Amino acid sequence: MTTMYGNGSAGRYASGRDAATAHAWAALGGRPELVTRVSYEQDAGDVLRARLPVRNLARAAVGACSLAAAELSAVRNGEADVVDAADVPPVRVSEGAVATAFHSERLLRVDGRAPANFAPLSGFWRTADSWVRTHANYPHHRARLLAALDISDDGTCDDDALAEVLASELVTRTASDVQDLVYEAGGLAVALAPAPASSDGPSLPLAEVRRAPAAGRRRLPAAALPAEGVRVLDLTRVLAGPLAARTLALLGADVLRVDPPQLREDADTHTDTGMGKRSALLDVGEPGDREVFDGLLASADVVLCAYRPGALDRLGLAPDTLLERHPGLIVAQLGAWGWSGPWAMRRGFDSLVQVRTGIASIEGEGEGQNEDGTAGGRPGVLPAQALDHSTGYLVASGVLRALTEGQCDGRGRRLRFSLAGTASWLMHGLRPTVPAEGRYDPRRWMTTCPSPYGMLDHALSPVRYEGSPRDWSRSVSRWGTDSPVWR
Repeated sequence: MTTMYGNGSAGRYASGRDAATAHAWAALGGRPELVTRVSYEQDAGDVLRARLPVRNLARAAVGACSLAAAELSAVRNGEADVVDAADVPPVRVSEGAVATAFHSERLLRVDGRAPANFAPLSGFWRTADSWVRTHANYPHHRARLLAALDISDDGTCDDDALAEVLASELVTRTASDVQDLVYEAGGLAVALAPAPASSDGPSLPLAEVRRAPAAGRRRLPAAALPAEGVRVLDLTRVLAGPLAARTLALLGADVLRVDPPQLREDADTHTDTGMGKRSALLDVGEPGDREVFDGLLASADVVLCAYRPGALDRLGLAPDTLLERHPGLIVAQLGAWGWSGPWAMRRGFDSLVQVRTGIASIEGEGEGQNEDGTAGGRPGVLPAQALDHSTGYLVASGVLRALTEGQCDGRGRRLRFSLAGTASWLMHGLRPTVPAEGRYDPRRWMTTCPSPYGMLDHALSPVRYEGSPRDWSRSVSRWGTDSPVWR
């Protein structure tokens, strides 16, 4: 049985300080009385300022995650599988810590150096009739974008020169033609969509939860941290999936990220999202590596999947197959566009989902709108990669809640989340609240630690409950250098 939360079951909350958190908690199947354990410290003023209620989205996602951690801790260390609200450690979320964490990839410093978050060929471009946004941070996506538009890349031009060529080519084509052409070539470009009508309601669920038909979960013993001893197989890439795994690592899980050796990760991205985790390389298409991978899978508690939907199915690793073979497993899937419709199987990133859902038109910098409802001037962006960060905390919340419920029924879970579902909630399910006065200084919520990449200045996790860890127990390891074994 599949339960879709986030629309009717959670409803719209007209008022109340914790209305957004209650909505997120209901979307995860949590008991409503536990939301009373959550409070917020409005200690940073009007952070994450936007036309849309991004601050509410961010703090609600972190609040739900903090509450899920506190609930699991209470269940593991208590005498009953269902605890009273008073037995759950209180949660107090700092809005300043949330804002800092939501900018973690921008605030990161490696030996004082600020990473580049977007490549020169990633961004908004004028077309003959509107705007299009490209994503070309990875070399293979960059190559496909240029090839689709028949732009030569023989190594004689730098990216700035190629950007000029790209701009001159795109302005001769319609946005929809660019979108279709680049998609067919395996690249990433999305045409600007108009702002949705205000009467439109949420069209996508915030979370989908399905309980496995058979029991098979091991019972977790009492522990100092809620996810201590939990083995998490991390099959994710930029950005929400790694953030979910990073959060589980903070809470005590043994998180092992596994990547194919032929698909390298950006070092700065890994440095930001790899805190507390280990990183190994396996080519599951090769018999020897597949045997190692299956061994890891056999004793895993959680699998996080954030590859394009269907990418692992041909290898016999579809979620239903995993649950059939390992009935106690928790399989959490993350997609860009939702799980049905013509876009469901497409690749996607936060920046592109903002464009497709109409967020970029809502946040546009120009005055007025075009006849089709798109931004009259340059499209805008959210003040952070808020869909990625919020969804990452929601995924971690769902895993923690599945672990809690597994203590009672011994069953695994299949969880599904999407950036588009989070976008739908942001646009249609949240109302803004008035921020308190305050001055925001992100350094209050940052720390410094050594790493194989150099000395890191990085954001602390905003996940907080009474007794929670302040920082990760270990720094990031160098990508792909750890042994593919559980600790």
